[in-house]
Amino acid sequence: MAASEPDDLFIAGLRQKLAASGPLADRMRPRTLDEIAGQRHLLAPGRPLRTLIEADRLSSVILWGPPGTGKTTLARVIASTTQKAFESMSAVTAGVKDVRDASTEARRRLAETGRGTILFLDEVHRFNKAQQDALLPSVEEGVLTLIGATTENPYFEVNAPLLSRSTLFRLEPLTESDLAEVLTRALKKEQAEADTEAIDFLADRAGGDARAALTALEVALALAGADQADQADQADQADQADQADQADQGRVTLEIAEAALSTRALRYGEDEHYDIISAFIKSIRGSDPDAGLYWLARMLAAGEDARYIARRLVILASEDVGMADPMGLVVADAAARAVEFVGLPEASLNLAQAVVHLATAPKSNRSAVGLWRAQGDVRDLPHGEVPVHLRDAHYRGAKSLGHGAGYDYPHDDPRGWVPQAYRPDVVEGRPYYEPSDHGAEAEIGARMTRPRESQERGDE
Repeated sequence: MAASEPDDLFIAGLRQKLAASGPLADRMRPRTLDEIAGQRHLLAPGRPLRTLIEADRLSSVILWGPPGTGKTTLARVIASTTQKAFESMSAVTAGVKDVRDASTEARRRLAETGRGTILFLDEVHRFNKAQQDALLPSVEEGVLTLIGATTENPYFEVNAPLLSRSTLFRLEPLTESDLAEVLTRALKKEQAEADTEAIDFLADRAGGDARAALTALEVALALAGADQADQADQADQADQADQADQADQGRVTLEIAEAALSTRALRYGEDEHYDIISAFIKSIRGSDPDAGLYWLARMLAAGEDARYIARRLVILASEDVGMADPMGLVVADAAARAVEFVGLPEASLNLAQAVVHLATAPKSNRSAVGLWRAQGDVRDLPHGEVPVHLRDAHYRGAKSLGHGAGYDYPHDDPRGWVPQAYRPDVVEGRPYYEPSDHGAEAEIGARMTRPRESQERGDE
């Protein structure tokens, strides 16, 4: 149902009020594609998403990216440029009836006026299977053009039929230079100033999230204004009003920026997200289970997403424990699965078990270091050809090309291995994985050494 004229005037008035007094992040929301920071791989001139938006030929899309990367902003820019009707709903509050009502209205609009409808569905991953199934027919028929926004991997959270009918665009976290640009633009709008060190600090600590950066800046501006207001209180009565007027123009220093982050309630209440997760990981890496459990308790009390904690444990299990205790990854993965299967608060027990196991496990980062070395060679050295004897020889004509010729099948040798080259010549002999003598990795090192020593002796 279309809004009445008084309703339109009310909405217009509300938007005007919010534009003047709403949160800084909302007041700074870009209104055109050129104002959007970052996402150049999608929105630079000639890039795919920009081309579709400017031509008003957007088909159903899923926008996937971390918070504060511009998913909702993009949807609003599309709403201001498209000739289609634009409907918006949140998967947090919408139900199957809302989806069906939107589909019915879109059908009516298309039949009566020939005008299509874009449905922006924020947090589409929150829709359950029944809700997504209710949406599918209208998307499939083209009655609705879906723009879904999600912070979660859509391959896990969005039904395959709905995902297959949509184009997936991944939004990346903003770079520090992108965030510095956003902050500088906000300072200009607020007619305020900040030290370069303060801007760099806020950009660095925002974790690629423009909304978090702007919210932190808003707190910093309030603190800067309060600081100048305190100075005005100490001034003569006659000059106090003038200095109070200047309070809103207080300069944000690095000290004020740090204070803004320490007092904010952006992600963690009184706890600072990145410092705590850093202390958590470093405590486990440092083999201190008590410290690991303490930081785990702090994060859970602050409402941190248990899935995020579990993901970090899975990463740590390979990066910091590695092959010194191969079961570490199994335990971390089991804890992550328990978070999904059991849920909080009980899953906190599974996380605690993983923390203790990983903290007390022998440590080695040698497999991670080996990967980083290999990645460096892939980046810096010429890409050698796959050795002929390792190439696929199963398809018709492959053997005539010499593929597979000279390959020795290790299981045919009584030793279970044969000395032969497995890498291109350009990287042959370059060591990547060098096991430590910690935990199970000591035995792995011995297993690796025996074939090498045998090869050097020339054993048959």
